[in-house]
Amino acid sequence: MNPEEMNLGAFSISLAVENLTRSMAFYRALGFEPTGGDQESWAIMVNGQTVIGLFQAMFDNNILTFNPGWQGAGQPVDGNFTDVRELKETLEAAGIPVVSETTSETPSGPASFTVVDPDGNTILVDQHV
Repeated sequence: MNPEEMNLGAFSISLAVENLTRSMAFYRALGFEPTGGDQESWAIMVNGQTVIGLFQAMFDNNILTFNPGWQGAGQPVDGNFTDVRELKETLEAAGIPVVSETTSETPSGPASFTVVDPDGNTILVDQHV
């Protein structure tokens, strides 16, 4: 696959937070509303098409997240999308090492992988469909 043809899906940021209740209150003040999560250790919050995941004691650092097969705030795309397994193969072919992955566990459907950019930022490609 040509990198110009890659469609990574919806983008969000997954934030490592110390206190979920405090973080949710802060993002509510910015106009975000909770749309998912257990509201005890993690929450998904949206403001229009902007999505933020808040994760208490789950990650060490913030993570850039892409969701193939999703558009906007967790809505499935209409039609075809690039499967996470194809995205992983394309990045590996470009010499980008995959740090972790679940793509080899199933031939289709939900799966994920992570890569790290040159500055140490973790990128999660997480397909839910």
